[in-house]
Amino acid sequence: MSLAHDERLALVDTMVRVGPDAPTLCGSWTTRDLAAHLVLRERRPDAAAGILVKPLASYAERVQASLAARPYVDLLESVRTGPPLWSPMRPFDAQLNLGEMFVHHEDVRRAGPDWEPRELDSRWQSALWSLAGRTGRMSYRKAPCAVVLVAPDGRRVTVHKAPGVAVEVHGAAAELALHAFGRDAVRVTVEGPAEAVAAVNALDRGI
Repeated sequence: MSLAHDERLALVDTMVRVGPDAPTLCGSWTTRDLAAHLVLRERRPDAAAGILVKPLASYAERVQASLAARPYVDLLESVRTGPPLWSPMRPFDAQLNLGEMFVHHEDVRRAGPDWEPRELDSRWQSALWSLAGRTGRMSYRKAPCAVVLVAPDGRRVTVHKAPGVAVEVHGAAAELALHAFGRDAVRVTVEGPAEAVAAVNALDRGI
């Protein structure tokens, strides 16, 4: 099985444990709302475009609200089983859903005050390092300076090039990936000239 599949099951286990009304890092969404979002994304292609296309957003919101009204256990079963057989996403689950499942699992785990990073093995660290680099090229694209991600083992990747100064974001691969996905509940250190650091910290890193 893939890391994405394993993380999907872990996410569902966590959602079962915290219940349908637990907070998440996705704005005002509860775990029920987040589960409905995941089901919409994988099982309602007529509405899923509204996640990214603003003119279709209101329709997606209505469909998601309808899904959220379903029994919580049914929503989680739909998340657990993943894209249906007819879905074009199913053959590419391992590639398309690693980031989605990891980030949203952490959205649930880190919504409370006492979260701690998970200890992840080398296979995870390698996958998340690659994910951080790919995602970072989009999320830091509006930075006024160069942005370099730096892992504890010294690995470095420049995710945004710009003349002049550079800012380095230091952290474990999982933390760098989450930061690149726009999350602030992370353990990273941003280093560089004060003005450039402030500009990177102020970026809208949403994908």
